[in-house]
Amino acid sequence: MIGDYLWRHLTFFMRNYTKISFLLPETSILFCNFGPQMRSELSALIPTYNGDCRRQVAELCRQASTIEGLRYEIIVADDGSTDTSQVALCREIAEWPNCRFIERKTNEGRASIRNFLAQQAQYEWLLFMDCDMTVKPGLLLNYLSCDEEAEVVDGGVSIGQSDADNLRYLYEKACEASHTAEQRQQQPFQHFHTANFMVKREVMGRFPFDERYRNYGYEDVFFGKQLAKNRVRILHIDNPAGFDTFEANEQFVAKTEEGLRTLHTFRQELRGYSRMLTLVSGIHLGCIRWLIRCWHQLFGPMERRNLCSQHPKLSIFTLYKIGYYLTLTKND
Repeated sequence: MIGDYLWRHLTFFMRNYTKISFLLPETSILFCNFGPQMRSELSALIPTYNGDCRRQVAELCRQASTIEGLRYEIIVADDGSTDTSQVALCREIAEWPNCRFIERKTNEGRASIRNFLAQQAQYEWLLFMDCDMTVKPGLLLNYLSCDEEAEVVDGGVSIGQSDADNLRYLYEKACEASHTAEQRQQQPFQHFHTANFMVKREVMGRFPFDERYRNYGYEDVFFGKQLAKNRVRILHIDNPAGFDTFEANEQFVAKTEEGLRTLHTFRQELRGYSRMLTLVSGIHLGCIRWLIRCWHQLFGPMERRNLCSQHPKLSIFTLYKIGYYLTLTKND
């Protein structure tokens, strides 16, 4: 049972952690004790690439410091960033209490950097967060107090606000309603994502991310498949991190294309875990596939221009992805 609640103004925290006080919101904080069912140690792990995650780390520090008796650490690992100015900003994290900042000289990919972070961690529970997430109030406490039987806990994400001409924002917002905790739990392994999740260190040791996934996309999907295959207990809860940083349209289209190439490379292993693979496998007639490829060859450049413009259409985005992927399968 959680102990007595004791409110203190944020200045108490600022007096004790002056190095990060400039990053913290002016709000009250909650001190709490551990009940018998609450986890007592946590390693928060953040992979970063060309990003500044200081505010994210500062809020994790603030929340962790309010939980009496919690043994914690926060480790940020830079995966060979090319933007040295961002790396320089993040070096400040190493000066903060219970925090480490590790620089890797070369970019090893999304799977490798997460495995590396897990190897660096010392505590029983690992909290992975993408470096562009916003830490919501109570996020750590919600994770630490959730069902003890779960070996993996996925908190999900909530979509912030952006301009109506941003394709990533439009896409994520359109999908948000189907990503509630209840809906994710109906297919828990297919709906696993790495943006915001907690996992037992022992589970990560037995089932690390597959480091063949060096490029963008699907390392989390394959990880979810491995969890299902080995009957790892996974729980989806309503404990979202905020997703409110959206790349420019052209960058998002390029990332989508990279992800589709990754999907094509590992298509045999990802069957049953990708809606795109399910969709294209349902197109049995070769002539229909041929027509879609011809359409993409003729109109794909025009569709791409729309997607990179200030007026992108989600319907065109769907059509473009199908055509792009089927073009990759031409010689299969």
